[in-house]
Amino acid sequence: MSRKLLIDTSVWLDLAKDYRLSAVLTAIEELIDARMIELIMPVIVLDEFARNRDRVVEQSRRSFASHLKRVREAIVEFGDDDRIEATLHELGEIEHKISKKGEVSQQTLKRIETVMASSRAVAASQQAKNKVVERALAKLAPFHRSKNSVADGLLIETFVEAADSVADSEAEFFFVTHNTRDFSQHDGDQRLPHADLEPLFASSKRHYATSIVDVVKLIDGEMLAEYEWERTYSSDSRWLSEILNAEHLLSMQVWYNRHMNLRARVESGDVRVITKEDYDKLDGYHPEVIVDSIWQSALKAARETENEVGRELLGPWEDFEWGIITGKLSAIRWVLGDEWDMLDT
Repeated sequence: MSRKLLIDTSVWLDLAKDYRLSAVLTAIEELIDARMIELIMPVIVLDEFARNRDRVVEQSRRSFASHLKRVREAIVEFGDDDRIEATLHELGEIEHKISKKGEVSQQTLKRIETVMASSRAVAASQQAKNKVVERALAKLAPFHRSKNSVADGLLIETFVEAADSVADSEAEFFFVTHNTRDFSQHDGDQRLPHADLEPLFASSKRHYATSIVDVVKLIDGEMLAEYEWERTYSSDSRWLSEILNAEHLLSMQVWYNRHMNLRARVESGDVRVITKEDYDKLDGYHPEVIVDSIWQSALKAARETENEVGRELLGPWEDFEWGIITGKLSAIRWVLGDEWDMLDT
């Protein structure tokens, strides 16, 4: 099914200003690439967008600076004392970058302009201009308010003309605007067109919309959900205290597992418990024996570990589970500055 969208300048400007709508812009790009939608791109929209792009950059900069100010206040009030200074410094760098270059919206503006350039520009026909004049003289919406609404009139007439020119009876047309004061019902449901415009949307194939998000969801809701997830998902860094606690638990688990292996060898007789005096008589390394005082200390440490950790968290484990535990310990110690495979306990 062919779907053609005329997106009002107000919508494009909001997409440029609000970084939270990045997923919507991405979905529009993908829908165009997949030939699931086609844009009706009036020249007047291109001109209005070009005139307002610098203002959008400034508004975006101010908005982001305001957000950063609130974040800074929250960090000072609730942040970890050891990290406040470094975090505030990073925020200062970001704020400086935004104030100097306006990076917040520049990239989005370029993306929108690329999308616009990929669509054929449609100049208002003389017939559309004539209908705008008739509409203005009759004070029909969007001329029902005391303002110059010629541009708005040209948009709606260009939309109607584009819809009338397509022979495909299955084609759907969407007029998408955030300008509800000029196009939507007066003192009514703003999601519906003004009473003067209702006849233009009488066909079930012509849709009036005040939310680009709703239109994208109607066409391909799964795509938008995917992009929204990608944009909003973030994996927050752990606090250092969390990392140290995990390292401590894993160290005790590894030590306890090794202790239980040694205990099994002692109980089977493969390792003998001897006195310090007897051990001093031996030459070299003798893994088949252990000094009795050291063994008693090990048994005491095992009991303390069971009391601290809980016996249920100390195994026994199969080889696969044991590999996971040692891998976790190695990874955490690498993050903390040790070399890989540091498993000493």
